[in-house]
Amino acid sequence: MPTPGLVALRDTSEMSSPLLGLRTVIYPAPDLENAKEWWSNFLGFEPYFDEPFYVGFNVEGYELGLLPDADPADGAQTYWGVADVRQAVERAIAHGAIAVSAVADVGDGIVTATVRTPSGSVVGFIFNPHFMLN
Repeated sequence: MPTPGLVALRDTSEMSSPLLGLRTVIYPAPDLENAKEWWSNFLGFEPYFDEPFYVGFNVEGYELGLLPDADPADGAQTYWGVADVRQAVERAIAHGAIAVSAVADVGDGIVTATVRTPSGSVVGFIFNPHFMLN
């Protein structure tokens, strides 16, 4: 008999989530130089990756990215870490999502893809073999 006032916890021994935790947030930055300067000043350090097509900051092990060709109206894109991006996309589609961006190696062994959930949210998946929390 449960003790009054205590909440029973779910037994998670048989549960398996495809998500490993948050990894990356990418902000649209049509004016990349101004965005890079603002974030550098705000964070107190320069980006570790700085190219005309993408700027990346390592914030305590998490990626904060700036993408010049993203539409600000779409807002920030969040990527969840997964062990296998293709498998995560397939699982999401099996649960009613639709593919938005195909599985792609974006360089250095990093693989990404996005899907749209039945409620309209865009969810990103990322496999980053270099991810390590600080």
